[in-house]
Amino acid sequence: MGIRDFRIKIKALKVKLSCLGKRSTRRKHEVAGKSSWMMPISHGHHVVEHDLFEGDDSDDYEFDSVVIQREPIGDKEVWYFGIFDPLIGDCVTKYLQSNYFGKKLNETHMARKAKETLKKAYIGAKTKIRETHKSDETCLIGSTSVIIINGEKLVLANIGDYRTVLCKDGVAYQTHGRYNQPAKKHWYHRLFSGGDATTATKYSKASELVVGGYYRIDSYTEFVILASNGIWEVMKNQEAVNLIRHIEDPQEAAECLAKEALVRRSKGNISCLIIRFD
Repeated sequence: MGIRDFRIKIKALKVKLSCLGKRSTRRKHEVAGKSSWMMPISHGHHVVEHDLFEGDDSDDYEFDSVVIQREPIGDKEVWYFGIFDPLIGDCVTKYLQSNYFGKKLNETHMARKAKETLKKAYIGAKTKIRETHKSDETCLIGSTSVIIINGEKLVLANIGDYRTVLCKDGVAYQTHGRYNQPAKKHWYHRLFSGGDATTATKYSKASELVVGGYYRIDSYTEFVILASNGIWEVMKNQEAVNLIRHIEDPQEAAECLAKEALVRRSKGNISCLIIRFD
């Protein structure tokens, strides 16, 4: 091989490697270049009616509710997503609408205020339920919700066995408590900045409230799963991520996750909401 041919091959290899590098960072640059009102967020949800797998023909059963809300706060875009069992209903949503979305907030305080407001909203809902049912120990409630600020920060709250799971580059991360460790170790676990789930939150039995610090949404964040106990009692975090990761349509992904829980004969409430960062 002549020197000239060798140089041509080396140049071609450099071009190929350069293209691969650009492909791997393309999404990062695209997201960074978008304005706050153009952050690529899509979502889908699915709630399974209880009588489909319990054999209950009654029309009196109340199902989980799903709330999706998009609001401007100043020049920022704020999304609110939540799944609530029938006992909680719209208590949390109403509180947020009055005490968070209806306020003029300083940008630097938006994440902290979101955490504080979510905590107060759930405490208020839990107190109301306890007063109504007289005993907190015999009244189990469940919910999971997140506030996404400008497509960059995520603040979460969970109660009971409802759960929020993030998929970052194919790896499942639960954002609090005993399931906080990823299914497999990865070098970028250090990218979880803005709040340490193991120190910011605690898990417990029954219906104890868990409110996490905020988590950064970066170019590795693919999607978020919010789901009820009926999903998590029959599959692990990584199983759920692996099942739907290849499905680009979040509505189709939510239906797929719910269907799998049914196939596995889950006995709990089956509700899920998928938020994808495209």
